[in-house]
Amino acid sequence: MKRLWNSFKIAFAMYSRIPMLRAEWTRENMRYVMCFFPLIGVVIGVLQYGWSFLGPLLCQGTLLISAGYVLIPVAVTGGIHLDGFLDTADALSSYQPMERRLEILKDSHAGAFAIIVGISYFLLSLGVFSELGREELGVLAGGYVLSRALSGLAVVSFPCAKNTGLVAMFSDAAQKARVRAVMVLFILAGSIWVCAVQPRYGVAVLLGAAGTFGHYYHMSKKNFGGITGDLAGYFVQVCELVMAAFVLIAARLPL
Repeated sequence: MKRLWNSFKIAFAMYSRIPMLRAEWTRENMRYVMCFFPLIGVVIGVLQYGWSFLGPLLCQGTLLISAGYVLIPVAVTGGIHLDGFLDTADALSSYQPMERRLEILKDSHAGAFAIIVGISYFLLSLGVFSELGREELGVLAGGYVLSRALSGLAVVSFPCAKNTGLVAMFSDAAQKARVRAVMVLFILAGSIWVCAVQPRYGVAVLLGAAGTFGHYYHMSKKNFGGITGDLAGYFVQVCELVMAAFVLIAARLPL
């Protein structure tokens, strides 16, 4: 039980800005970190849905309300996934050999393509969320769990690009079969949630998540030889935007 509690604290300390009690990052304590990763998605979903009630009371314009939807995930996570997304954008845009792309992932400097892609990402996110209503946001609340559960599943299932780094450390330390089983349960729970709230939107979320997951596997293996922490962040960011876009498309399709 103590090991699980420590894994919980490490998961929230690593992947969110939510204050947590200190826990040592030992091999034993990190065995089940991925099992608690999707719970951060629950926090984001609740806050974002809550903002759909609070935002209109505080703001008159839809633009500021939409900005709240876009920035809540960044505020909760501290931008850790966004950092990986931008590093990956730089690496993919370099068109360099695989070894050089892996070096670019580790470079702390932001290149021009990272800035361009980052601005484009936020503009597109702002546009998408400005078109979504409360029901769509209720569906997407489950999407934040799905994106993280799929990311955790990849950590214990996909090949790692290198033997060092956070993803390699979690993958090596994890009790893979148990973590994989927990991720599948989270995926099932998230799938049930999104389809129960609104079946048509739920199917759109699942299609978007599945398509992004397949893209993640093939892109990471082709361009980097496997996944890294930065690529995991890339997946979470892309998956969440794609799910939101698919819900918007589903909402606009004629019945």
